[in-house]
Amino acid sequence: MSLELLKRQFNVKEYNEMPQVVILKENERLELIRGEIFQMSPVGRHHSACVNRLNQLFSQRLGDRVLVSVQNPVELDDYSEPQPDIALLAPKADFYESGHPKPADIFLIVEVADTTIKLDREVKIPLYGEDNIIEVWLVDINDQCVEVYRKPIASGYEQVQKLQRGHFSYQLSVISYQYLCLKLED
Repeated sequence: MSLELLKRQFNVKEYNEMPQVVILKENERLELIRGEIFQMSPVGRHHSACVNRLNQLFSQRLGDRVLVSVQNPVELDDYSEPQPDIALLAPKADFYESGHPKPADIFLIVEVADTTIKLDREVKIPLYGEDNIIEVWLVDINDQCVEVYRKPIASGYEQVQKLQRGHFSYQLSVISYQYLCLKLED
């Protein structure tokens, strides 16, 4: 006899109403991905330091040309509302109070991973590609590298580069902002 599990998928509207009806606690670290609710891992000191460093670099180098969003939701479609570590967004007068950023608002997503590398690489990165996020960086703290994903396609990304720390000659550049270059050592 086989056991078949039934899944209940949620859309973004239902997911956002859950804290109001006490299905989910308001401070719980959760993400909605393809209709499923994922509990997010605790943020360690190396992870938070990397996110803080990137936030400062992007803010200093891009100023008010972008909105640097740190660990806030982005609404990719009706069934996915992940919270990337960093999203570079088109500036908006209301700072997205009227609604979470959509794919057209996003220039770059950065995921910083230590314990979540498998989830980020196998679940979130393909999702970003499917939803046409033009560029994603996966910062692998353990391997000390950055994976750069460009040219989104239905199954993820057509172009993937893995850049190791210590390669001084290569500089990362955000496609939307060709004049912004960050060395891996930054």
